[in-house]
Amino acid sequence: MTALADLRRDGSGSAVTAGFVAVVVGAASSIGLLVGAARDFGLTHGQTVSWVLACYLAISVTGAVLTWRHRAPVKMAWTTPGLALVASLAAARGLSYPEVLGAYVLSALIMTGLGVTGAFESVTRRIPPALANALLAGVLLPFVLGAFRALPAAPLPVGGMIAVFLLGRVWFARWAVPAALLAGAGLSFASGAVGPVTGGGLGTLVWTTPEFSLRGVLTLALPMTVLTLASQQLPGVAVLRACGFGRVPTSPLITWSGVASVLSAPFGAHTTNLAAITAAIAAGEEAHPDPGRRWVAGLSAAFFYLLLGVFAGWVVGAVGAVPAPVVAALAGLALVSTTLSSTAAALGTEGEREAAFLTLAVTASGVSFLGVGSAVWGLVLGGGFLGLTRWKAR
Repeated sequence: MTALADLRRDGSGSAVTAGFVAVVVGAASSIGLLVGAARDFGLTHGQTVSWVLACYLAISVTGAVLTWRHRAPVKMAWTTPGLALVASLAAARGLSYPEVLGAYVLSALIMTGLGVTGAFESVTRRIPPALANALLAGVLLPFVLGAFRALPAAPLPVGGMIAVFLLGRVWFARWAVPAALLAGAGLSFASGAVGPVTGGGLGTLVWTTPEFSLRGVLTLALPMTVLTLASQQLPGVAVLRACGFGRVPTSPLITWSGVASVLSAPFGAHTTNLAAITAAIAAGEEAHPDPGRRWVAGLSAAFFYLLLGVFAGWVVGAVGAVPAPVVAALAGLALVSTTLSSTAAALGTEGEREAAFLTLAVTASGVSFLGVGSAVWGLVLGGGFLGLTRWKAR
């Protein structure tokens, strides 16, 4: 009764709205990337729906429980940079789908261990920020370029999306990506390019037995862990602290995100983690002037994520009906801001600039050698070069 009384006392329209906005922005920014990756893997409609449902179910449950437990707006999300890495592997046919799920499980186990042992902050401090940002930029850059490469294939909808996105970044930055999505869908429909909405229905889970391989560890599990730590978990903790929620212990957040990832991986879900960019919407002043009442925004976000999961069949069917060039353009435009900020951060330190650019270039090249993907080679070559320059300076 006390908890329900707290909810009635602290509930507000602004907090509920903030949670809704955070979910809309987060979903619109990456659902096209997920559906495109599923298409490249050759997944069935049922497997794609299971991927979406498992992700949103894990995000919703962990977010609600942690928010309720700590009375703080703990918003969870999936790792968009990690999803971009998965999508690049899908396009290159670098790993089988069961191998990808095995890599998810291994990455989640590593994350859980970092949370249980309290080693999270120690590990993240050892990753040079310039190289972590360069790795992120290198993973995302090909998708941003893909948005403009899609223009000749669908000039009207893609051109309209780009125009709306650019105008949106000037006048309504937060809604630029959802507006581009609506523009692309509307122009695709007007030009007769929209296909039939197949599938539909409520979300259902489909089990796929993960396969574990050394190639999966090197190509996906380790790079995804680094990306998630650097681009999601660490910024997510920073957002909570900056918004006045430093009292929330870090280790349980990391631990439970890892546990949720382990449980949901066999159903297709990639890493569940702390939200970074959209977390500020739920934890900031626009949710409520009183920080003590912002936790309701976390519950609101969890509720709307659950709704997306329940209706995952229709979500996937609607996105799947949109032409592939439009989906590619949506994914690329949604990643522009993150790519820009990570590139600026990677090249901002003069002494690490060359090593960071080397990491970015190798990662963005998509090269695969000895069964190891470009993300690992980017870290190895950039890290090795940085180590040599520091050794020479000493």
